This record gives sequence, structure tokens and C-alpha cells, in this order.
Amino acid sequence: MLSRVIKSSSASATASIRYFSTSRAMLIESGSNIGKDSFHEKERAQENVYIKKQEEAQLKKLKEKLEEQKKTIENLEEELKNHKSK
Repeated sequence: MLSRVIKSSSASATASIRYFSTSRAMLIESGSNIGKDSFHEKERAQENVYIKKQEEAQLKKLKEKLEEQKKTIENLEEELKNHKSK
């Protein structure tokens, strides 16, 4: 009789463990992945915006330096022309 109780209780415990492990684990994993994916996507988007702003600032500085260099070259060419004409 004791063996019947052990067998029946272990069978029901196994069934409940299987039910719990397959259904609950899948729900938890799928739900947590959805949250993580959306968080990572949002974080990636924020990083991309930050990087784009940084690159725009760097590009603006480089364009300003390029304009300064162009002015310097024009001034030097003008001085060279003046020097050759003398």
C-alpha cells in the first residue's frame, strides 16, 4: 500500500513538474526575451542618435578647418603672385 502511494504521488509530481517546466518556462523565456529585445532596440537607437550627433559635430569642425585652410591657401597664392610680379 505504501508503494502504491509513493508511485501515485511520484507520478503526479512528475506530471506537474513536466507541466510546470514546459509551459511556465516557455512563457517566462518568451516574455523576458520580448522585453529584453525591445530594451536593446531602444538602447541601440539612443546610441545611434548620440553617435550621429557626435559625428555631425566632428564633421562641422572639419568643415570649418577646411574653410580656414582654403582661405590660407588663397592668401598664400595671392602673396606668391604678388611676389612674382615684383
